[in-house]
Amino acid sequence: MTELWVALNDIPAEGREFSFADQAVWQDRWKEFDLALHPGAEDLCAKAAIMMQGENAVLVRGTLSGSVKLACDRCATLFEFEVNTQFDSYEELNDEQKDQEAEAPRLRKRKDGTLELDMGALLWEELVLVLPVKPLCDEVCKGLCPGCGRDLNTEECTCDQDDSDPRLAVFRNLKIK
Repeated sequence: MTELWVALNDIPAEGREFSFADQAVWQDRWKEFDLALHPGAEDLCAKAAIMMQGENAVLVRGTLSGSVKLACDRCATLFEFEVNTQFDSYEELNDEQKDQEAEAPRLRKRKDGTLELDMGALLWEELVLVLPVKPLCDEVCKGLCPGCGRDLNTEECTCDQDDSDPRLAVFRNLKIK
């Protein structure tokens, strides 16, 4: 997995601008987490301003833009999903977190006295947060036929359309006196 650590010891008080366009940062992670994402027509690109907030805190403000291809939840066809979001992230490292660093992964670490920020993990988080919970190619997508598997958006289905629940079949001939 491609890591993207940024050393924070030489960030001036007014902050520093960074640009991240390495596609391996994204693609390695979606392979690692086995997500059905594919590169889109426009590469993912993040621009971020990193500003120190005292000695043990950092504020990251940025934008994430580009596109990815997702599979529709109803018809399983790939469609282009535009990513365009702004984000703010505040990370603080205090004495309690220093003791817990070995237990849980953090976005910040001290390495040889240098404070570093894991921008790869932070940007991955922002991408995952912007992805839809139920990706749809179109709000009116008809999906696939449960009987024959045809894409109902492109062709009609010739299967028997019995929409009733088979568990309730006993009640179909019930007559009330």
